[in-house]
Amino acid sequence: MTAMAFVVICAVLMTAGRGLASGASGEVLAVRFGGDGDRTRVVVDLERSARGSVIEDGAEGRVTLALAGVASGRGLNGDGSGLVSGYRVAAGSGASRVQLELAKTAEIERRFLLPPGDGVRHYRYVIDLKAKSGTAAVAPRAGASMPAPRRAPRRADRPLIVIDAGHGGHDPGASGVHSRESAVTLAAAMQLKSELERTGRYRVRMTRDSNVYVGLYRRVQIARDAEADLFISLHADAGADPATRGASVYTLSEQGAGRAVREFTRGDNWHRALNLPGRDPSVDRILLDMTQRVTQNRSAQFARTLLTHLEAAERVLLRRSHRDAGLAVLLAPDVPAVLLEMGFITNPEDERDLNDERARRRMMRAVAEGIDRYFTQPGEGLQMASAANMTSGQP
Repeated sequence: MTAMAFVVICAVLMTAGRGLASGASGEVLAVRFGGDGDRTRVVVDLERSARGSVIEDGAEGRVTLALAGVASGRGLNGDGSGLVSGYRVAAGSGASRVQLELAKTAEIERRFLLPPGDGVRHYRYVIDLKAKSGTAAVAPRAGASMPAPRRAPRRADRPLIVIDAGHGGHDPGASGVHSRESAVTLAAAMQLKSELERTGRYRVRMTRDSNVYVGLYRRVQIARDAEADLFISLHADAGADPATRGASVYTLSEQGAGRAVREFTRGDNWHRALNLPGRDPSVDRILLDMTQRVTQNRSAQFARTLLTHLEAAERVLLRRSHRDAGLAVLLAPDVPAVLLEMGFITNPEDERDLNDERARRRMMRAVAEGIDRYFTQPGEGLQMASAANMTSGQP
């Protein structure tokens, strides 16, 4: 009995040891980008803490870092943004290698590890890149290949972005000490339109371009009628505590998605609005649910991309910056949509930024860069808008 007990204990300890060993190994979860062609922030999401060391510093057109303590996982790769033309995560000797192909000569300005916190449940290894002055574009390395764009727009020409300036007319929205929400959202919408059109890559339509009231469901219908590829609604938040500040992004909640489907299927000919066959109601309902699911996935992907660019632009974010809700302007089942709360108009610092043309333009430039990234990054690894790190509660 004593010998048998000893054998059992050894087996248990060995099993536990293997479990601990396997649990101790984390992976690289994702690589995100923010910034522009002068400064670019690269954020590597990690399951556990890692120690970074530089292998290539950018002098030869590539920045490579070894992250000891994490595995490469499924081997991420894709297009970059700003100073980075593309990236690849590969396995190394006892570490993961993050390889960044540079669009032009750049150097590492700083790098650091952020532990979980502020609503984020994983580690983040941050690499800030800075362009070297007077340098030209870096020729791509032989054999380097990048994936195709995330998805083609609905039409053969440029993607159509619908910008919604919140409130307006008899609905001024929230009030600050010096301004009204409807005024700052319209000013921001006009600047975002200018930023997007300046690139020559997008068609832009606004739900309003003056101080008029447009119904919430009419705003959604404008986007659907135009067959928009992306809908972004701009707002300014308000709170009882003047100290509360920061931007946040909302996507449609699961409850809101159910509401959207119910409202969309009220009419007899609802299937025609989505170009569904209309021969079998049960089949059409399944197709509608699938369409809604894809739209939610794309909305969530854009929300994460947008927040990365806002963070890189040093915009203050709420502690829980990605939220979900059943807001009316997010209900289109076939148009990816987000609502951006640009800051708290009830906070002195945020209100000042919302009314300062330079600060507002910098923020809208970050939004435009996020839209650029959304239309060029691969569509893999999508998550639902109700995934972890979000809440519909207060800041």
